[in-house]
Amino acid sequence: MWVWILWVVAGLVALGLVWFGALVVTMRTKNQRGLAIIRRFNRVTNRAAMRDAGESGSSTAVIRHVGRKSGTPYSTPIGVYPKGDDFLVYLPYGPAVDWLRNVRAAGSAELRVAGQTHHVAPQIVGPDEALPHLSARDRLVARLFGVTDFLVLERAPVVSGGTT
Repeated sequence: MWVWILWVVAGLVALGLVWFGALVVTMRTKNQRGLAIIRRFNRVTNRAAMRDAGESGSSTAVIRHVGRKSGTPYSTPIGVYPKGDDFLVYLPYGPAVDWLRNVRAAGSAELRVAGQTHHVAPQIVGPDEALPHLSARDRLVARLFGVTDFLVLERAPVVSGGTT
């Protein structure tokens, strides 16, 4: 009986390691087929992340932007890291993702993080500028997944209503 349980547990651990290895290889090589599968999976996880994203205590922020062609307003959950008065974002899929193309076309967006809303302007930066602002763990994750593009969301000047 116990041997059977150990085999099941070992099989599940092996399956998890294979999945993680495939994820790392897909992200490092930017394999388009693999990235398409991850994007489909993210559509499900993003809905769950949006429940508390941007609120105090959440590890996820929300960037609000407008479609560059449609004019449709969108909200996208993203992970942000402090960089002085600004915010730093990993771009594991590169700078050609739709939400970033929308933000860059508009020249600005609204970022909700920790219960506060900020007007921000995008600036793509490389690892030399970004990595020193990350913890050792986050630098390791960025290197492991081959992240070479980062986004700095610079806070815009204070506007009426107290948002920045």
